[in-house]
Amino acid sequence: MRINYNVSAMLTNNALANNDSALSASLERLSTGLKINRAKDNPAGLAMAKRMNAQLKGLETANDNAGDGISVINVADGAMNEVSAMLQRINELTVKAATGTTTDGDREIIQEEVAQLKEEIERVKDTTQFNGQNLLDGTFNVKGYTNDDYIKVSTFSEKTPQGTYTVDSITFADELDANGNPTGNKEVTAITLGADFPAGVAAVPDGVNEIVAENGIVTIKGSNGFELQLDLNDAPDGTVTNMKVEVTDVGSMRLQIGANEGQVLAVEIPPVSLRNMGIENIDVSTQDGAKNALGRMDGAIGFVSRVRGKLGAYQNRLESTVNSLDVSEESMTAAYSRLMDVDMAEEMVQYTTNQVLTQAGTSMLAQANERPSQILQLLQ
Repeated sequence: MRINYNVSAMLTNNALANNDSALSASLERLSTGLKINRAKDNPAGLAMAKRMNAQLKGLETANDNAGDGISVINVADGAMNEVSAMLQRINELTVKAATGTTTDGDREIIQEEVAQLKEEIERVKDTTQFNGQNLLDGTFNVKGYTNDDYIKVSTFSEKTPQGTYTVDSITFADELDANGNPTGNKEVTAITLGADFPAGVAAVPDGVNEIVAENGIVTIKGSNGFELQLDLNDAPDGTVTNMKVEVTDVGSMRLQIGANEGQVLAVEIPPVSLRNMGIENIDVSTQDGAKNALGRMDGAIGFVSRVRGKLGAYQNRLESTVNSLDVSEESMTAAYSRLMDVDMAEEMVQYTTNQVLTQAGTSMLAQANERPSQILQLLQ
């Protein structure tokens, strides 16, 4: 028997220290509810969990973004509902002004109301906002450009490929009414498109492809969904040659509806203006003017209905996105919980084991420390 080095006590102390460390770790997991509290607990699991948590938080924010997008569309649609109501009223007044039983004096009164309604439509267009951003004035319309100072890109369809197109020549002049007076809009008499337009787009109407000039807006359409509108109303009469038209993806409201780069929905809201609707210059103070306005009102009502239909489609997509994000968030949360959350029942079993081992180690250490005192019996 040796007294200088109590090996038994050293072995017992080491075992007790290990048991005490395991007991402390178990207490930490039980008190925090987390299986991984430090990187040393599970380095690979911690790295996976942090990436997963970033994805989860991104999904939560994307869900909020989609909800904000739905709110934007609701605001815009509510404003356009009022615009539709005002257009219906203008249409009623136009029909009234076009009949022969209405006097010119009556038409003057009707024109005053029409002018007020047109002014209100423009006010709604300029003041409808969400979070301080205008919605109906073209702020979130896709942007296109031409190299002509007077001819503007009004809008283009989603199926119009980005790029630069050449209009070889376009000839236009002021449109005249039945009495030979300018209506304030342009009328296209000839147009030739360059070879860089996609196949299926042509300048000659053939029942499928068509070039339509109405209310000073020339619309270039194709069977593949291509549609490009050019506004000629500010341009002087004549012929423009070799005009370049650049189509971009700039301008739309890009909603981040996913946790990763590129997961966006571009919402396009064209300007709901009198010019775009083709009724900027209508005047029902005369019977001929009222008759001319009748045809334009159908186009204006149809324009607003198309924009509202497009926004409705966006809203349906966003609502589906919200549902999809909810499911993804649930699944991701469950996976994250499996990595990070401790099984309390299982950990309690481990805690009890460690507690018993610690108590036993403490008792055995006391016994081991007593062993050298047995040497005294040999010295008596």
